[in-house]
Amino acid sequence: MTEYGDGVPGYRTIRVGVPQAPVADLADLAAWQARDPYPDLLSAGHPVFGLAREREEGGWELHPYFGAPMPQGARESMAMEFRRLAAEAGRAGDRAGRAECLRAAERLDGEKIDETTVLGARYRVVRAERFIRSGPDGPEPPRSTDPDPAPAGRADRAHDPAAGFVIDPTVPTGVSEAILKAELLALVRAAGTAPPPVLRDSRLAARTHPGGVLLPAAFMVAECVGGRWAPESSLDATTPQGARDGLALALRVLDPVRRGLSAAERGQYARAADRLDRERGCDLRVADRLLRVVRTERLVRIGPDGPEGPRSSDFDPDLPVLELDRRLRARGGDPDAESPEPPDEATRELARLFRREERRRREQPGRR
Repeated sequence: MTEYGDGVPGYRTIRVGVPQAPVADLADLAAWQARDPYPDLLSAGHPVFGLAREREEGGWELHPYFGAPMPQGARESMAMEFRRLAAEAGRAGDRAGRAECLRAAERLDGEKIDETTVLGARYRVVRAERFIRSGPDGPEPPRSTDPDPAPAGRADRAHDPAAGFVIDPTVPTGVSEAILKAELLALVRAAGTAPPPVLRDSRLAARTHPGGVLLPAAFMVAECVGGRWAPESSLDATTPQGARDGLALALRVLDPVRRGLSAAERGQYARAADRLDRERGCDLRVADRLLRVVRTERLVRIGPDGPEGPRSSDFDPDLPVLELDRRLRARGGDPDAESPEPPDEATRELARLFRREERRRREQPGRR
C-alpha cells in the first residue's frame, strides 16, 4: 500500500506489510491499543539530531546516540566518527584515506557543516521531530513491548535500538505504524503556536520532505505542574530504564542543589529514588511532585535527496571548538589559562554528590 497510489516516488511511500517476527506483531498491536487511552498527538518539544551515513544498497544508517538537542552535537559526533575512521585507515596502512578523514574532521572543528562525503560515502546531520501520545490520564508511558533489558543504574550499558537503524521509507511497516506515520506527516504547526521562522520552516518541510520514517521510540521524564505536563529534562533516553536512571540521578544529585532541599527533604528524595530503582515503575510521587517516564515518537522527514537536515530556524547557538577558541582570543581571553574564579558552593556541592552517587553505584551487587 502507498499513501498516494501507484507510481509515487519511493521517498513518499508508506508500505504496509505483515510483521516478520512475533515481537513485531505484538508491538504493532500495542501501538494500535494505545490509540484509545492516548488519542492525542502532541509535540514533545524541540527536535533532536544525529548522524547518518548513506548506504550503497539504499537508505541511511544511523550512528549511535541519536538525540542531540542541538545540531552542533551531531556535527561533533561526525568529527569523532571521521577520527575513528582515520585511525582504522592508519592501522590498515591507508595513508591517503587517513589524511582524507582527518581533513574532514578538522573542517568540522572550525565550521558548521551538516553534510560531507568521506571515503566515498555521504554523511549527514539528520533532524527528527518528537511527539507524544496523550489522553485524559496524561502522556503515554512506556509500553510493555518497548525493550527495557538493563537493571537499575546500568542503562548506559544497554544497546541503543536506534544504532544501525536504516532510514528507508520503502521498508514495509505494520498497520499501526503506517497510520501513525501518515498522521504525523500531516501535522504542520498552526499560526500563533511558534515564531514566524519556525512556522515558515514547518510548512516548507511539508513540501520539500513529504515522506517520513519513524525511528525507534525514545523516553523522557515529564512532570505534572498545575494539572499540565511538561518535560522535566530536555534529554531523551534510549530505553525506559535510561529515563529512570536519569530521574534517579536528578533526585539524588541535582535536585538537592538546584531546589535547595533541606536534610529531611533530601532523605525523602533519596528514598523516592530507591523506590524507583526497586520497582522500575513509570509514575513516581515525591513530596508534592508527580513525575512520569514518557514514551516519545521520533519522525524523520524524507525528501528526494534523503532525510531532512537541520532547519534554519532550529536553535543552534553552539560554535565549533576552533571558532569558539578564535572568538575568545579576539576578545582578549586565553582559552588555555586556568579559570581565576574558584568554584562556588553550589558547584562544590554538586561535585560532592556526584562522587557519592558514583560510589553508591559501584557498590551495587553485580556492578563491575
